[in-house]
Amino acid sequence: MLNWIFYIAITLATFVLMEGLTWCIHRYIMHGFLWVLHEDHHKKRPGIFEKNDAFFLIFAIPSWLFIMLGVMYQAWWSIAIGTGLTLYGIAYFLVHDVIIHQRLKWFTRSNNSYVRTIRWAHKMHHKHTDKHDGESFGFLWVAKKYWDKVRDDKKRNAKQAEVSETVSL
Repeated sequence: MLNWIFYIAITLATFVLMEGLTWCIHRYIMHGFLWVLHEDHHKKRPGIFEKNDAFFLIFAIPSWLFIMLGVMYQAWWSIAIGTGLTLYGIAYFLVHDVIIHQRLKWFTRSNNSYVRTIRWAHKMHHKHTDKHDGESFGFLWVAKKYWDKVRDDKKRNAKQAEVSETVSL
C-alpha cells in the first residue's frame, strides 16, 4: 500500500513540476530556436492544423518512453513519471486547445473565473505576434494580475447590471 502512495506522489509531483518546466520550454525554446514551429500559433493561418501541433509529439515521446521502459524493466517510478507527463499533456490539451483556443466547441460560454482568467492571460500572450516581448508563458497556472483583472471586470459588470436594473424600475 505504501508503494502505491509513493508512486501516486511521484505522478502528482511530475504533473506539478511540468508547469514550471513547460513555462521554461515555452519561453526559451518555443519562443527561441523552435519559433519556426511555434510562430504559426501566434499568426493564424488557414487550416485546422498548425506546425505548432508538432509539439504534441515532442512532449508525448518522453511520456511514452518513461511508461514503456518502466513496463519493460518493472521500474514503477518510471511508469509514475510517464503517467504524470501524460496527465499533464491531457490537462494541457483540455485547457489550451479546448478551453482557450476552442478547437473543440465544448466550453464556449463559460463564466467560470478560472476559465475567464486563463483565457485573458493567453490573450495577453497572443497579443505579441513575434517571439520577443511576450508575457504569460504558463499553461495552467495564471499570474495574480490576470485574476485581479477578471475579478475587477466581474465587479464592474455587477455594478452596471445593478444600475441598469435600478434605471429600468
